[in-house]
Amino acid sequence: MYAILNLTVPDYAGLPGVDPQSAQEMTHRSVKISVIIALGVMITLGNIAVLLVITSSVAGWSRNSRYFLLSLTAADSAFALLVMPLNLGVSLLKDYAEGPDALCHVVAFCNATVYSTCMYTLAMISLERYIAVFYPLQYSTLMTRRRTLLLIAFAWCFPPFLLSPILVPYGIIEVHFSHASLVCNPSYSSNVGYSLSLTCFIFFPCSIVMTFANLRVWRAARKQRLKLRQYCCARRSRHDVASKVLVPVMAAYYTCWTPCMAAMIYNAVSGCSVPEWIEFVVVWLPTSNGFLNCIFYFWMNRSFRRKFRLVLHRLALALCPELVDVLACCDASKTQFVSGILDNNNTVHERSCSVSSTSTLLSLA
Repeated sequence: MYAILNLTVPDYAGLPGVDPQSAQEMTHRSVKISVIIALGVMITLGNIAVLLVITSSVAGWSRNSRYFLLSLTAADSAFALLVMPLNLGVSLLKDYAEGPDALCHVVAFCNATVYSTCMYTLAMISLERYIAVFYPLQYSTLMTRRRTLLLIAFAWCFPPFLLSPILVPYGIIEVHFSHASLVCNPSYSSNVGYSLSLTCFIFFPCSIVMTFANLRVWRAARKQRLKLRQYCCARRSRHDVASKVLVPVMAAYYTCWTPCMAAMIYNAVSGCSVPEWIEFVVVWLPTSNGFLNCIFYFWMNRSFRRKFRLVLHRLALALCPELVDVLACCDASKTQFVSGILDNNNTVHERSCSVSSTSTLLSLA
């Protein structure tokens, strides 16, 4: 793979006055910038497609579900629209040989805030799904519109309050620009207690909520599915929605976030940094969760895919009216998926990311 990247990255070794070590650093930097830009483009395109769909009604998604998913989409989009441009701008326009400054503190604060907001939002979505499944009759009372908006406001407002010390230049948290990861990183080793408190108030609580809620929902859905099979109420070919969605969501969450948190704790306790490329991967790996969320929460949902086709169909007709005659033969199939009620097997559509999907599954017995 490195040989392939060398075909598109300039060879700095042949430039006059550039020593081999500096040439290697410049090559590595070009590779890193290319990876960051590619990741930002994927996140942006994926979340634009999501916004086109969830801003309108989708079959099986309640109002509260749409609020939480809109919040998640906004947090994921912030990776590509805020975190990446700020850090790339710092790495390209600033020279940090003299040390950190106020701008790097602001960038580090934005990085930590967006990361924390994304984790809190994922935890809120898992909590809402748990309430919908195990307390379906009390759901409208427990998850009112006001409480839903308050939870979303907490996910967006509490991280800036908790991380506000990072904004203070030369305060309790030192900030420096890392040439290894191309980001403004807080020096957590300068204050081990505060560094550990961040993981205790952000990563571990969110991980506990997500693991407990999704595990309970998965076990309940699996138990109900086995019961339906026992009474011949479900076909053997029926998709396991819980395993198809909940397991990948949790696997992606821990894969993307655990290495970053582990590296931060290691840096705070030992005072040593991890190797260059390991630091780059673990720092930018959580941003890839912004793209994976589009897949696991949206594209694996059949109702979302059908609504997306309808949006593209309407957009194509608006831009090219000549396509009306070409697509006339597809009216029958279009009517079928616009209805969004029954599929070809006369089974209820899978609403994998909807909080009401598993609730419906549990109520069938």
